[in-house]
Amino acid sequence: MERRIVHVDMDAFFAAVEQRDDSALKGRPVIIGASPEKGQGRGVVSTCSYEARKYGVHSAMPVSRAWRLCPQGVYLHPDIRKYAQESKKIMSLLETFSPVIEQISIDEAFLDCTGTEALFGGSCDLGKAIKQKIYKERGLSASVGIASNKSVAKIASDLQKPGGLVICPSGEEAVFLAPLSVKRLWGAGPKTVAALRRLGIETIGELAAFPEETLSRHFGRWGEHLHRMALGIDPRSLEKERGQKSISEERTFRRDTRDKGRIEQLFLALSQNVTAQLRVAGQKARTAHLKVRYSDFSTLTRSRTLSCYFDDTETLHQVVKALFEGLKGEKRIRLIGVGVTNIEEGAVLLQPSLFDEDPTPKRKVDTIMDEVSRKHGKVITRGGLITRKEDDGV
Repeated sequence: MERRIVHVDMDAFFAAVEQRDDSALKGRPVIIGASPEKGQGRGVVSTCSYEARKYGVHSAMPVSRAWRLCPQGVYLHPDIRKYAQESKKIMSLLETFSPVIEQISIDEAFLDCTGTEALFGGSCDLGKAIKQKIYKERGLSASVGIASNKSVAKIASDLQKPGGLVICPSGEEAVFLAPLSVKRLWGAGPKTVAALRRLGIETIGELAAFPEETLSRHFGRWGEHLHRMALGIDPRSLEKERGQKSISEERTFRRDTRDKGRIEQLFLALSQNVTAQLRVAGQKARTAHLKVRYSDFSTLTRSRTLSCYFDDTETLHQVVKALFEGLKGEKRIRLIGVGVTNIEEGAVLLQPSLFDEDPTPKRKVDTIMDEVSRKHGKVITRGGLITRKEDDGV
């Protein structure tokens, strides 16, 4: 039986949710991310609406540059709790098309719809049904790619955004991919693309025709993987229970700092945002991550895996504080990031060996804070209050 893999990718997800919830934003350039501060902001753009993209704004762009390109845009701070709740509702809708779903980020997922023709018809009918259901029930646009494997389906979903539906017939993967830029390959970042171009490879078809042994000499096993992807070969099955692999939050200080109070306040706010996403999704994590970027743009990352699962703010906060205290140096700090991995759905909470306390009272406090934050649009922490307007420059 031929496999039928569907990749669903929400269009400008964060910005689209805000435009749906506030009619005054419809048709306007909406930029989600750090405060632009009239061109002086130091954070980055998380995502933006398609109206903003017409001005050259894109995700990961410094918000100061976004302001110069689109000063008339509406700049909003991300409401991660709202987006996580919306994501959960969308994933529930997708489960009506297949029980085998692999969510790979907050706004995209794979579905294995092999053998569902009797239920949903051909791939065109299936793709239309998925898009229509999401729009009808959630008021949001999605792009859909359908192919015989994950990597080709993911590439297909990106070809006609927003609101696209692209289908690659089984057996035609190599022909379908051949004219596309190697930038389209899943996992091919700027360094890989630059290295391929040095070899004279611009398109996926050229990569497919390139000797595999030469690629292996330049890239090792990654070269073999690239060659298989260029041929449209990807035998990987969906990881049904995987869900999100990681959740993270980061903020850039308005001015580089060594102020322990400001750093501590940001640790607490980021820890709360990350664990709030865990709680909204009904998930727990075991590994905490810390990212620190200094004024000279050097970056250090540290992680610690606990012997138990957690979803409370205090545990994550204390772990990242301990990781930070283990760093050496007196350089000023530009950016801090906090994240979690080893995420499981419905994992049992055990008493952390790191803290000889019952975590239940902390979780009750977190639940109250989640509700207050949801109602008032603010991040409430045990040490005070940080409005979303200011949370990138504590």
